[in-house]
Amino acid sequence: MLPCWCLGDPQSKPSPPTIAQPCPKAPPLHNSSSVACGGASVCQLELALPPWGHWVYVRVETPSRGPGRTIRFQLCVRLQECPQPSLSRALVPGAAMNMPQSLGNQPLPPEPPSLGAPAEGPGATSPPEHCWPVRPTLRNELDTFSVHFYIFFGPSVALPPERPAVFALRLLPVLDSGGVLSLELQLNVSSLHQENVTVFGCLTHEVPLSLGDAAVTCSKESLAGFLLTVSATSRVARLRIPFPQTGTWFLTLRSLCGVGPRFVRCRNATAEVRLRTFLSPCVDDCGPYGQCKLLRTHNYLYAACECKAGWRGWGCTDSADALTYGFQLLSTLLLCLSNLMFLPPVVLAIRSRYVLEAAVYTFTMFFSTFYHACDQPGIVVFCIMDYDVLQFCDFLGSLMSVWVTVIAMARLQPVVKQVLYLLGAMLLSMALQLDRHGLWNLLGPSLFALGILATAWTVRSVRRRHCYPPTWRRWLFYLCPGSLIAGSAVLLYAFVETRDNYFYIHSIWHMLIAGSVGFLLPPRAKTDRRVPSGARARGCGYQLCINEQEELGLVGPGGATVSSICAS
Repeated sequence: MLPCWCLGDPQSKPSPPTIAQPCPKAPPLHNSSSVACGGASVCQLELALPPWGHWVYVRVETPSRGPGRTIRFQLCVRLQECPQPSLSRALVPGAAMNMPQSLGNQPLPPEPPSLGAPAEGPGATSPPEHCWPVRPTLRNELDTFSVHFYIFFGPSVALPPERPAVFALRLLPVLDSGGVLSLELQLNVSSLHQENVTVFGCLTHEVPLSLGDAAVTCSKESLAGFLLTVSATSRVARLRIPFPQTGTWFLTLRSLCGVGPRFVRCRNATAEVRLRTFLSPCVDDCGPYGQCKLLRTHNYLYAACECKAGWRGWGCTDSADALTYGFQLLSTLLLCLSNLMFLPPVVLAIRSRYVLEAAVYTFTMFFSTFYHACDQPGIVVFCIMDYDVLQFCDFLGSLMSVWVTVIAMARLQPVVKQVLYLLGAMLLSMALQLDRHGLWNLLGPSLFALGILATAWTVRSVRRRHCYPPTWRRWLFYLCPGSLIAGSAVLLYAFVETRDNYFYIHSIWHMLIAGSVGFLLPPRAKTDRRVPSGARARGCGYQLCINEQEELGLVGPGGATVSSICAS
């Protein structure tokens, strides 16, 4: 496109100095490229690669301003278009620009002879050198950010030596800008017939860029694109553009023959390439070390990879800070085997006839082991069922273990204890559905259970008028160590555990919680000691029997029993 300006009256004195600034797609700014026309009556500017289907804005200004001065100019545009080779069109002055009234009502100067209608004959301006037809592509939408582009009579493309092949890819606004545009070229070596043929591809936005007979670059003036190269030694070339700009992308393919260090036009060799173009949410679905996620910022939807195990990059392929296989295996084994610390509490609970509590501990140990085996970020992963199910069962088992242990320490009536067990399971399930990673999901039920324990022990202490449990051995060797271990576990979980130290801090958390259960779980409640059946006493009377285990604080209050003793 050639926009040309006529400034002032061509037949009079030179016009004042004028500056012209063209800019495609948007009005020009003060720092845009400009052309100083000086005092010439005619100023011409050529815009060789204007964007297709967009407005081109031109700003004309003069630095010399004075009162009562009128600047008259005429804007002429000459277009050289495709696909008709000899098409050249000039707009008449009246249709060139609808001048605003503020520029004056005087008639415009006549059009210069050099900018009129296209001249005929050998001196006429020829169309662009390379004006080849653009082949459209068929768009097939599969899912969000999942689009395949098919070419007619493809996917193989024959490239004759005398002309390039140009393809157009249309990306829609909003719908396609949040994914990854992928392009793959594969050369069919059997079609070369021993020729040293190299196929060059140039992907540009809005404007197709024609590659010359010896061009091996993909840039021209202010336009730069993406270059792809395939040959007999490198048969496949891939290009990925994250978050591509919407609009029309043009792919130009050209086959050239290598003669020494140079490339020239081939004579009889027709190269055949296989073209594959598609839009996907993420690069290679983020590979084994990442997960592709759809994200939304305000009203903008886009896809991105969430990398794990220290991997980085658009497709989680950068291993500069990645964790080694041995480190991944070590972290998995620590998180899984640390749950074996629940075996002693299970055995202790069974021996103390806390069967329900033992079942809860076994449930926690099983699902925590397989949840952490499935939750690993690297390739050392083993999942026996859906990840979400394993996570829910692990969290529920952990909270239920704390709940049943504290309720068992309160030594409530069997009916009340069973009701609290069932109520806790239902409320904890609801809380986990609301927020599984919230700190209050752990502290809330624990504090509520501790409140029940404190109330039960306070009532029992008031009734007996001494501290419960009454023995210092129970406090010194069981309750205090167990409480310290459990408190340390909560502090580690809440304030120390991070993503970097997760594998060993969380393993310590497993061992501390399991160890605290062994200290805090009360011993088995023994029955009251009565007079043996074979014992004989003189006369009849009554004997007051006291449960010594209850006095030691090892069993619940059963009260004193009165036994009748009659002997003949």
